[in-house]
Amino acid sequence: MRHKVAQWGDISEHYQRGAIVVGNGASIAVSPNFSYGSLLDHAKKNGLLTEDVQILFNFFDTQDFELVLRLVWQANNVNKSLEIPDDRTHEAYRHVRDCLIEAVRAVHPEHETVKAHLPLMCRFLESFGTVLSLNYDLLIYWAMTHGLNGDGRHRFKDCFLWNRRFDDDWSKYRELYKERTNTLVFYPHGSLALCRDVVEQEFKIHAAGARLLEAILAEWQSERAVPLFVSEGTRTQKICSIQSSYYLSTVYREVLTSVAGTLTIFGWGIGEHDRHLLQRMRNAGIKRVAVSVFRNDQVYCNYAYQIIRNDLGEVHVDFFDSESPGCWIHPIRTQD
Repeated sequence: MRHKVAQWGDISEHYQRGAIVVGNGASIAVSPNFSYGSLLDHAKKNGLLTEDVQILFNFFDTQDFELVLRLVWQANNVNKSLEIPDDRTHEAYRHVRDCLIEAVRAVHPEHETVKAHLPLMCRFLESFGTVLSLNYDLLIYWAMTHGLNGDGRHRFKDCFLWNRRFDDDWSKYRELYKERTNTLVFYPHGSLALCRDVVEQEFKIHAAGARLLEAILAEWQSERAVPLFVSEGTRTQKICSIQSSYYLSTVYREVLTSVAGTLTIFGWGIGEHDRHLLQRMRNAGIKRVAVSVFRNDQVYCNYAYQIIRNDLGEVHVDFFDSESPGCWIHPIRTQD
């Protein structure tokens, strides 16, 4: 079956104020640095793993850096609180942490190298009522903060309070205050900017755009907190990680099930390990779905069409060119 791939401008009016899921393809479009297999693969290829760290990943049968770091961090804190001498556990924690820091530092672009794209990203995202970013990187966060420099007619809200804690009464943020429109932003798989402390309290790290990445890495290095994001894993492993977090489980239980009307999928391959997110939206009331396609990939169109109809039911599906004008980082063409 051959599917028509439209230009975004030809179908965008149907998806205004709906929800959008943003996947890794969006990040790759901004920076090829994100074209790696996984953080663990990057660490292996660059010789960052010590023998003890590799043993931990093998023992827990995972590629999820966040999970391994959290487990060994908790063990280290237990030993410390009970005054149990255990240099090996502490060293393993430091090696996992430093390995993660080096991997993130190597693959994540600096704010300066991507800031030229932020106005277009901001303009694209503000046309939606809900943004669901599956990427742990800081691109969406930076686009949001760029939006703070606007005229105030539109606001991005991630539902975190002034004390950096998530407000579980998140739906109230849909109400207009002084803005004309707003967009709620959520991270179903977490973000580099999210952390949890020794008693499992979750919070968001604040810093000016250009300093945020270094502030995050400094927080990890302090041993006060560990990151909150799901980087890799099977469907079962990802769901377990989501359920271990108050923020992630709230997004999974409440936000995904509230997505109704229209859904746009941009840069997300809808892999088997992530279909639980789509299936969570099945009974929310989605009637129409737009799916980005890279360079008329008809194989992907057929795959995505079948998956969406299986997981969401008899919805209308549009396909659009991921590089079309007005889409993500691609400017709208002006008439000469």
